[in-house]
Amino acid sequence: MEYARQGRSIPAFKTAAVAEGLGPERIVRLIAQGRVVIPGNVAREHITPMAVGECMSTKVNANVGTSQAHADVEEEVNKARIAMQYGADTVMDLSTGDDIDNVRRRLLKEIEAPIGTVPIYQAASAYSSVLDMNTDDMFNALRRHVEDGVDFVTVHAGVTTKAVEHLRAEGRILDIVSRGGSFMAAWMLHHGRENPYYAEFDYLLEIVKEYDVTLSLGDGMRPGCTADASDRCMFEEVITLGELVQRSRDVGVQAMVEGPGHMPLDQIEPAVRSIKNICDSAPLYLLGPLVTDLAPGYDHITAAIGGAVAGMAGADYLCMTTPAEHLALPSVDDIRDGAVVTKIAAHAIDLVKAGQRQRAQAQDNEMARVRRNLDWDGQFKQAIDPERAMAIHSRCRDVETCSMCGELCSIKLMRDVLGKK
Repeated sequence: MEYARQGRSIPAFKTAAVAEGLGPERIVRLIAQGRVVIPGNVAREHITPMAVGECMSTKVNANVGTSQAHADVEEEVNKARIAMQYGADTVMDLSTGDDIDNVRRRLLKEIEAPIGTVPIYQAASAYSSVLDMNTDDMFNALRRHVEDGVDFVTVHAGVTTKAVEHLRAEGRILDIVSRGGSFMAAWMLHHGRENPYYAEFDYLLEIVKEYDVTLSLGDGMRPGCTADASDRCMFEEVITLGELVQRSRDVGVQAMVEGPGHMPLDQIEPAVRSIKNICDSAPLYLLGPLVTDLAPGYDHITAAIGGAVAGMAGADYLCMTTPAEHLALPSVDDIRDGAVVTKIAAHAIDLVKAGQRQRAQAQDNEMARVRRNLDWDGQFKQAIDPERAMAIHSRCRDVETCSMCGELCSIKLMRDVLGKK
């Protein structure tokens, strides 16, 4: 951010500009304003710069990580690789199981994309009860992660005493579904103290600024069901996050904001526009929103639907949801399905997004042309998931058309009649 404000050119700006199909001057201006971030860490040598925010292509994050019920480092690294193969742009390590440090360090070594973490998970995992943490544990975990090279960190600094008071008075069905948010709220209620990440936010900024780490301001009060959406708890936190965005920018720290989790379709656009306005157009990172609570096993689809609507309203970054959401630790196959479906939503957003629609439409136009020509290899090349497309088409006996229409193929008929090649 400081380089951008000084008008200095650095390789990350040029690399990101090429990837986005935009001029570097435009990206530099948006970074200086805080409307775009490029997550990175000065301690990390191997990373491909990636821009998130206004006019940038919609990015996809994949969550991986061990749990206390299942901890296999190699499996989580493999999940990260699969996620990147099928469309993810970043990976977050949410490990709470054994050997948390090893998982994080392996991901930083094996994956060249930006890596994010939630340090409070490690602070809490060191104890039998999250209530036993102290403020040193919270900040030491944060420092350990940024020193290792993590590019962005989620901190639930918006879970304040005032927000928790609203939660007690609100009567939500699902009080807090954010794991980090629940840790902070439970700790605050038990100790009768303000959230340390909020109370000592200036100290937090010193830690992340030293390594040029991007802050992802967590949505600890996000609604966990459609009935709880757009309530006072949610917007109390958003107002605080808007304050923290400005404090971050004032000292040259890049910041993005995390958004709601479950929300009916008609509330998504006003919620996204309100969050972007309150947080002065900081990049918005969403989990979903999931548009119904009734689809366990298919929540990668409910989240992609909500993400597409949110993207049209201004959301910049989608955290993929897998079929295992609400049910279990995701498998490799779950990660693949989640990545593909979320990538589809991200591309659908880019088709209508300022700065990206021309390039995204060119991709769709190319698919239309090869489809007109019954060029199957060309279609597979353009497909978001070519392997699945090829596997389904392999069931066809007709080599020119698909088996749905065969010789009654409308595309073939019109091509022959009109004499088009």
